[in-house]
Amino acid sequence: MTVATDGQQGLDKARELKPDVMLLDMNLPLLDGWTVARTLKDDPATAAVPIIALTAHAMSGDRQKALDAGCSDYHPKPVDFAQLLTQIDALVSMGKQT
Repeated sequence: MTVATDGQQGLDKARELKPDVMLLDMNLPLLDGWTVARTLKDDPATAAVPIIALTAHAMSGDRQKALDAGCSDYHPKPVDFAQLLTQIDALVSMGKQT
């Protein structure tokens, strides 16, 4: 597991490591999660990295906004760890089938 403390670090680490799944807080300093997700999805080298958006934005339409930014899934805060682990397992399993 690798942790980044801001969006630029997250972007750099994702490009370097090409993780099996990325948990991306949408409210990060330097580059917000929306920008990080769009940038990763626009780059053929990282477009396949699955991203779960973690956000306090739980209003109607926020899930779709995260998906439109390129996230594979969405998880509102506070985190339900059992549900989050289910989401991670599903995305990692899908990646292993391709």
